[in-house]
Amino acid sequence: MNFEIRIGFVALRSGGKNLVAGSLLAALTLSVPAWAESNSNDALLNKLVEKGILSAKEAGDLKTEADASFTKAYRASSGMPDWVTNYKLYGDFRGRFEENNAEDSAYHARDRYRYRVRLGLDVMMIDQFDIGLRVASGNPQFNPGGTLVGGQPITANQDLNSLESRKFLWIDAAYAKWTPIENNDWILSGTIGKMDNPFLLSNMIWDYDIVPEGAALQVVHTFTDKQTLKGNAGAFVLDELNQGNPSGSTLPAGVTVSPSHDPFVYGAQVVLESKWSQKFESSLGVAAFAIESVESLSAKVQPFYNSGNSRDVNGFLKNHFDPIIGTASATYKLDSFPLYKGVFPIKVSGEYMNNPAASANNEAYRVGLTLGKSGKKHTWEINYRYQRMEADAWFDALVDDDNGAYYATGNPQLAGTGKANGWFGGTNVRGHLVQATYSFTDYFNFAFTYYLNDLIINAPGQSSGASHFMADLMWKF
Repeated sequence: MNFEIRIGFVALRSGGKNLVAGSLLAALTLSVPAWAESNSNDALLNKLVEKGILSAKEAGDLKTEADASFTKAYRASSGMPDWVTNYKLYGDFRGRFEENNAEDSAYHARDRYRYRVRLGLDVMMIDQFDIGLRVASGNPQFNPGGTLVGGQPITANQDLNSLESRKFLWIDAAYAKWTPIENNDWILSGTIGKMDNPFLLSNMIWDYDIVPEGAALQVVHTFTDKQTLKGNAGAFVLDELNQGNPSGSTLPAGVTVSPSHDPFVYGAQVVLESKWSQKFESSLGVAAFAIESVESLSAKVQPFYNSGNSRDVNGFLKNHFDPIIGTASATYKLDSFPLYKGVFPIKVSGEYMNNPAASANNEAYRVGLTLGKSGKKHTWEINYRYQRMEADAWFDALVDDDNGAYYATGNPQLAGTGKANGWFGGTNVRGHLVQATYSFTDYFNFAFTYYLNDLIINAPGQSSGASHFMADLMWKF
């Protein structure tokens, strides 16, 4: 939508230079949509200052008055109250074919057709407040007692199944964010609710589809135009225990949970991002997490999707989790590369994790290489990484569910989980990942992903080798 009301406001200013500038702004207003006006007008005013047509003060005055007029027209057109300054509607759709396979003859290849759809709304308000809401698809999840507890926490994929039944939409994000400080040197913001993960970590630590619930604090300090320090902290709820019955479930015989010990995960991270030149960038970071009340996280009470952690016969975790994580990456940009449009980035990255709260099987690491970067029309990227994640390096319910292998009956890592043999993602997995993405347009791309893994802890004589293939078409708006 364009706001012609600005023609009269800007063009009727007195004075030759301002009248000319105002007329140019009015013409520009008629030629661009509302969401692009501010940036377009700023660029035009800057050009007029560079040409000596306007002084910096005159340009600033024009911008202030033009912005005020635009805001008034925007509110009148949208029907939003005075304290709402802007809003953004966004979303995406992904169609997927995937196959899980395993070497063990007891496992039959599983082919699935799935989709993911997400629709979000961000509302910007005065005093630096933002409100966000997003809904997403997803298969329903039930606790061990059979009670529906929502959509699966670790994926928004919806299977195409059940005789073309109607599908679910869930609240995927709902949060309030306040940014009391935002200038060239500092940014400080706090968020409460169900939010996108604030931590800059791979899915070896947090599955990319997890949307944690709780509170987060983020700080950014720009030392120079070459170095930026980012700090992230969060406290997230894993479950609420109501008189000892998590999520309204009925506890199995012999299983006890204290109603005063709600499980939480706490974490903090510091990352230094450096731009040494136009061609070379690097990143170094350290993070630490702690899970409180792991004794409340029984696999016979909570509906965990992954596997791998060491548990007792009642499904309780044998170890605590207080991991320390180091991250590093370096990116070099080539001026050109065959069959690629624009500057070509080459990135190497690594991540290491150690959980001192477990005496054994407590380490994880990954190394990766990325060629190119998708997202813009006719760009592409290829990713490779090798990852080894031991059983008790981190809580298995939070890590990448697509990175899995095959558990045969008798595997010690199935003890106490209440699960039969099968293909599971989680910890206790090592192997390779290859992913390639091509962007046909700025909004439409194709990707294929291939995992090839086996288990680290396996019963003698068992075969755990497994693969996972995914082909995705995705549109965003």
